Amino acid sequence: MREPSWRALPLLLPAAWFAAWGIAWAQEQAPPENRWQDTAEFSYVVTAGNSQTNTLGFKDKLWKKWDSSGFELNAGGVRAEATAKFAVGDPNTPTNFEIRDETKLSAESYYLNGRYDRKVSPRFFWFVAAGWDRNTFSGIENRYTGVAGVGNTWADTDTTKFRTDYSVTYTKEDDVVKNPGFNDSFLGARVSSNLLRKFGATTTFTDDLVIDENLDDTSDLRANMINSVAVAMSKRLALKVSLQWLYDHQPAFGMFDLFDKEPSRGGVKSGSVTHELDTLDTVLTASLVVNI
Repeated sequence: MREPSWRALPLLLPAAWFAAWGIAWAQEQAPPENRWQDTAEFSYVVTAGNSQTNTLGFKDKLWKKWDSSGFELNAGGVRAEATAKFAVGDPNTPTNFEIRDETKLSAESYYLNGRYDRKVSPRFFWFVAAGWDRNTFSGIENRYTGVAGVGNTWADTDTTKFRTDYSVTYTKEDDVVKNPGFNDSFLGARVSSNLLRKFGATTTFTDDLVIDENLDDTSDLRANMINSVAVAMSKRLALKVSLQWLYDHQPAFGMFDLFDKEPSRGGVKSGSVTHELDTLDTVLTASLVVNI
């Protein structure tokens, strides 16, 4: 059963964005390098009538850089619902029935993480980070991660930024369906990279890659890569398209209804079974970006 406190997260994320917006707006007259900055992304798709669906996406990055250090806070989520129609009535009286709607959740994921960096030299730094995420349709109810490591800055110009990180991690994971053979707390090793490349005055390409290795079970390898292209429409607004790959070599388990044959052919539910989920998830997002 989920903790009720997390159900309010979709409402808290916009509130956090408006709070960050207020901080940044109050400091707008300060030099850019000395003030808090914020970037928020919004996406929403809705259909009505015979097909009823709605999908809400939100991302936010709040950060500040000092002479030799930096801090960033990231939050986001995706929630999708679909409504199906069905009839209720007496099968012996085909004309006596009522059409009803049933809305079901079809996708849900949230995350919240923070990171602090400290420069040792222009090309070397250390950092600490912590985060939480939930992706119920990938079998993850709650996952908490602590990270500590070092990294290298290979390029830091107005048009190109590139860094790599190497760290140790500690993970505590609660799955939707418990797997008796899975150790839910473990140490890990992480390698990650971050690339930003600007093309002209309006187009920005980014590539973020994170590879996690479970040191308790080395066959448990996870990877998360996000490629995105943003095109600026003004100083504060941009359109952005992102493609994310989530790979888990040992995915969590899911619970599935068991039918004697396909439900569309009159199958009767006889129970439920657990089965390993897919190893790869892909997420394509188009969003409006607001820079503050």
